[in-house]
Formats: sequence, structure tokens, C-alpha cells
Amino acid sequence: DPRPPPLPKKQLQRAESLPEQGPSQHRQGDLTTWAGSILYSIPPPHLRHKEEAPSSIPPWDRPSWGPKKPLTKSQSLGEPVAWSSPEKAPSPSPAELTFRTADAELGQLLQLLESSAGVCGVLLGCQVATLARLSARIQEELMGPEERQQLLEAELAGKSWATLSILDREPCCESGDAWYFRVGFTFEQTQLVFAAKVPKLCCTSLGVQNSLGVHCSIQRLIGRFTDHLPWELVLPGSPGELSLSPSREKQAHLATRPVLQVLISPEVPYQTLADFVKGSHSLHRTSPGHYERLACLLLLQVCMGLEHLRMQNVGQGDLCPQNLLLVQCPCPPRSQQGKEASLRLSLPRLLISSFFKVKDKRRPCSTSQEQDWTEGLAAPPSLVADELNVGMLIYDILHVGISLENTLGFRSNRLPEIPSLSIYSTGLKRLAMLLLHRDPCKRVSIEQARSILQVLLWGPRQELFARSKKTLTLLRSWVEVKRALLLLNFAENSAGAAGSPGLEEWLCCQYFKEVTEHTLYQVTQALYT
Repeated sequence: DPRPPPLPKKQLQRAESLPEQGPSQHRQGDLTTWAGSILYSIPPPHLRHKEEAPSSIPPWDRPSWGPKKPLTKSQSLGEPVAWSSPEKAPSPSPAELTFRTADAELGQLLQLLESSAGVCGVLLGCQVATLARLSARIQEELMGPEERQQLLEAELAGKSWATLSILDREPCCESGDAWYFRVGFTFEQTQLVFAAKVPKLCCTSLGVQNSLGVHCSIQRLIGRFTDHLPWELVLPGSPGELSLSPSREKQAHLATRPVLQVLISPEVPYQTLADFVKGSHSLHRTSPGHYERLACLLLLQVCMGLEHLRMQNVGQGDLCPQNLLLVQCPCPPRSQQGKEASLRLSLPRLLISSFFKVKDKRRPCSTSQEQDWTEGLAAPPSLVADELNVGMLIYDILHVGISLENTLGFRSNRLPEIPSLSIYSTGLKRLAMLLLHRDPCKRVSIEQARSILQVLLWGPRQELFARSKKTLTLLRSWVEVKRALLLLNFAENSAGAAGSPGLEEWLCCQYFKEVTEHTLYQVTQALYT
């Protein structure tokens, strides 16, 4: 019988050799860093190049994974094996590896690795891929499967009020630009609850909104039509003839009701951010730490939504608390239900719902001072206004009054004082100052504001640098350990009675699957200096 050729000399030596000594032996002081590195692809410090200044450090070398090919079934016993050199053997990428990956395929990958640093690289790739998959699953739980949304959109095409069941006479939510009514729609023998959005003015941004793609902080539309407003519905503040009529006059009255544009959304808002802030004064006083953490999470959703719009070259029509919608998420984990219910702290999804296309046009300014002030800016005003508005939102959510005219008119050298009520107060005050800075060159962007909010929520906090100098090595090690602990936390919760992960877990995944030590170095400089 033909026998396979002998293994390459290099592979035979590696198989017979003992574990390497010297650099690969882990010193006791490196155990924490090594533990984090084992779970991720970033090698520990003693296996990396010597650290340089933050501005000149090149990206660390990553092992070459080879071509990305689909996994193949492992061969059964007795089946002939086609031998080839390790360089030509197909190997899976870290993103393709799972616990059920066959040893034959895993062995092909391990043969290509030359050191423990290479193994660490594979593991980091696996961890990042796991975070991405976990994030996608949580997002699907929050927003529903994409395929189902597309089926609903096709089913609602051409429909009108006649195919919808009106669940409430009065709006469930009123924003600055629309009323929202709860309606039912039967799909696959199940009644679904949607929001019928009735714009107060003719909506001219439908084409823009339909082209935005799916995002957790952007309102989605799955249907639209134009029809008479049903006689059952009551518009707040409308004349008396638009209120409920006797049934015998129903048909005659319907003809006199206005013909309005109606948009169908799968997300049903229960209040606006303005309503939430107005009703949370006592909560802010009694539980400042919980409330201000919730404020950070709401502001983070605003920034992530604005980032998504900028990538689409789209602006937010009027970024104010009255036009930001809040939607209830699926039930929180069972371990949190009692605590959140008692404190009214269940985190809602925040939705941006009005848009305009950015076209080299000057965006309408809210005040004459803003118009005069933006004349000298190099950046398009439609983009600059978002930073100012987010800075104003911080003061609104924290129940601190502020005047846009005073801020932009330079009538005061200092912004209003934000009281220090929790560990988040100082960071929010610093972020507001950076967003509303009088010097445009020193004002942070929406992307930087998002990173600052993530650091406020999940670290690193300033005490990390109390005994150690802030270096890229320290920040890299912190990221590695926190990523490992995050995934361990998910594993422990899945084995217990903690329930499914929710919106806050999804936001946390977004942070740790993307953050780097270089980003943290810049953000902590801005936040803690």
C-alpha cells in the first residue's frame, strides 16, 4: 500500500520538542495579562514588540489565517487521506471555528501556527467573532428577524385603515411632528400590534427614511397609505367636529374628516424623551446613580443613531426631546425585573424619527445667534448642529436649565453647573462642556461623544490609573481581561435563571467588540484631563 511521505522536518521537530523556555514561561506578575491574552488574539506584552509612544506604535502583527474556505466534514476511519504540505492545506479562519469543529480541520490550522502568540491570535479572533454573533442575535431579539419584517412590509402594501383594527381612540404618544395610534394587524393567524404614525404636516422624507437601512436607534417604516382619518380616532387639540360622532352619522361624518398620510411602524412608542424627563424629577433625586446611568444609555443611543445617519449622508430633522421616541424593550432578565420595576428604570429603546437629506444646503438654524455663529465654521452647519443639540440634551435629561441663545451668544463664560450626584455626574458635565465648547476646534464630534459615554458606562475608570501610569500596554490588558469577563458573564447567565440578554447587553457588546487601546488612550485623555 502507498504510504504518505514523511512529515516536514520542521513539523517533526515541533511535535517532539518540549515546551519552549525563556520568553514563553509566564512570570507570576504576568498571569492576569496572560489570562486575558489566551482568550483573545492580542499576544501578551512579553510576546509583543517593545511599546513605543502612542502616536508611533504600529499595529501588532497578526498571524496569517490562510484563505477563508467553508468547513469540510471530517473523514471517517479507514478513508484514504490526501496528504499535502501545510502551506497548501485549507484552514478555517477564527470566525469559522466552533466547539464542534473537526480535529482534522483544527489540526490544519494549528500546523500553521509557529508560537504561542499565534495560538493567542486565533483565540482572539474566535472571541471577537463570538461577540459579533452574540450582538447580532440580541439585535434580532430586540427588532425581530429581518426576513419577517420584509414579509410584513409586502403584506401591508396597498392596505388602508380598513385592514387595521384600532386598539385605542387616543394617541399612545404625541411627538413634536406626529401622533401615534396603536393598531392591530392579523398576520399568519396572529394579531400584531403596530404604530400608525399620523404626521402633523405632510411628510417629505419618506424616501430618505426608507433608504436608511436597519438600525436599533432609527425608526423603521413597513407600510404607508393616504386615507380619511377614521371617525373613531381623536386628535388632541383638534376642533370639535373631529371628535367621536354618533354611529348614525358615521358615514356622513367620515366624508368630512381630513385625508391624511399614515405611516406604519413595527415599534410602538409609549412616550417621548421630553415626557420621560418631565416625569423623572423625583427618580433623579431618590436614585441619582441609577437615573444618571440610564441617562448615559439614552444619550449613547442618540449618538449611535446619529453616526448611522451620517454614514448615510442624512441629517436628523429636529434633534430635541419632543422628537425622540421611547419604545419598550422585551421583558428584562428575571433577576432585574423586580428592581427595575420598583425604580422605573427599565431601559427603553430610543428612536430618531425625522430626517432630511444632506445636500450642500444650510440647515435651518434654531436661533439668529446660531446662524451668525455658524457663518464662520468650516464644517457644514447641518453636521455641526448635532454636537450642539446633544450637549443641550445632557442638560435637559439632568434637569438643568440652559439657554441656547446664551450658549451661542457668548453671554456667559461658564456653562450652568451640573450638580455632582453620582459617579456619572462629573463625566457628563465634562462631555457637555466638550460638545458646547466655544472654540469649534476643541469641540468633540458625535463619534468621540459616543466613545466617552461608553467609557463612562463600562470603563476604564480613573482609578485604574491611580497606581499605574496610563500606557497602551495597560489599556490593552484591561480590554483583554474585560472582554474575557464579559463572555464569561454571558456564559454564567445562560446557565442560570438570568433570562435573555437585553438592550444594555447589546450596547455593551458593541463597545467591547470594537474598542482598541488607542481609542481608549485618546478618550481617557479627553475625559480625565
